Amino acid sequence: MRAAWYERQGPARDVLAVGEMDEPQPLAGEVRIGIAVSGVNPGDVKKRQDSFGIGMAYPRVVPHSDGAGTVDAVGAGVSREWVGRRVWCYGAQSYRPFGTAAEYTVVPVRQAVLLPESVPFEQGACLGIPGITAHRAVHVAGSVEGLTVLVQGGAGAVGACAVQLAHCAGARVIATCRSETDKQIVLRAGADASLLTDGTLVERIRELAPKGVDHIVEVAFAANINTDVAVLAQGGSIAAYATNAPAPEIPFWQLVFINARIFCVGSDDVPAEAKLEATRAINQALEAGWPGLEIAERFPLDDIARAHEFVEHPTKAGRTVVTI
Repeated sequence: MRAAWYERQGPARDVLAVGEMDEPQPLAGEVRIGIAVSGVNPGDVKKRQDSFGIGMAYPRVVPHSDGAGTVDAVGAGVSREWVGRRVWCYGAQSYRPFGTAAEYTVVPVRQAVLLPESVPFEQGACLGIPGITAHRAVHVAGSVEGLTVLVQGGAGAVGACAVQLAHCAGARVIATCRSETDKQIVLRAGADASLLTDGTLVERIRELAPKGVDHIVEVAFAANINTDVAVLAQGGSIAAYATNAPAPEIPFWQLVFINARIFCVGSDDVPAEAKLEATRAINQALEAGWPGLEIAERFPLDDIARAHEFVEHPTKAGRTVVTI
């Protein structure tokens, strides 16, 4: 089968190869998926770059954790009824060497999620890491029904998912973004209000939420922590899934005075039951008419290096996918 892989870390054009390799076979409790579309996440790029200094966990890595396609084989203990089902998958390359940048991949059956018939494969390939991260970031502090939720960076992949999932959970959603174009993205995702990030942001959030916001989904913890503290309600919470600086300073006493709670969210290590809850909520949103995420660029498998480079240096907003 055709697949992409790397056997050392470094720049995309230097280390990514495309060629033939043996098809993977499903073990007990697993399904094999004929991949139609593979999603490229920033985390996939960072693994290939060794941004976190972890090194090569496996001699060869087929990248990408997210994808969508059709189940064509099952391992022992898995019902044959899975064969032929359209699915999206997550975690294919989370603590595993074999991701979705290939004609076939194998995942535990719990990581294969039925894809609604109305949803195209390329949309399914975008759901895993952003959707699970967003759902956990929205719900990690408890129910948001009836609460005011602020989503920082609402036009990004995780941000747009968070806006939609918080909206579906009954929250009032305020989202921030950087441009007028981005404002339309967050409003389509279900935000009740969309605000540009400028020098008046704190005042405008306070106008919309005079008593403070109850929960914040945060994409740039270091850059935004002072804004977050300024608008957070007493006993409010912040769920951060990314930061613009690895060792941020925090206004400790201000956080103490409002009894704030801070949660750090990483999609790979979200509890298993929370992942399943996220997949159900994502599918419910899709079935209710949510169109999903914007697709910025599509690349064929042979151009996977260009796909990674586009994720590193995007020229427009939206997700990047590789068609198999």
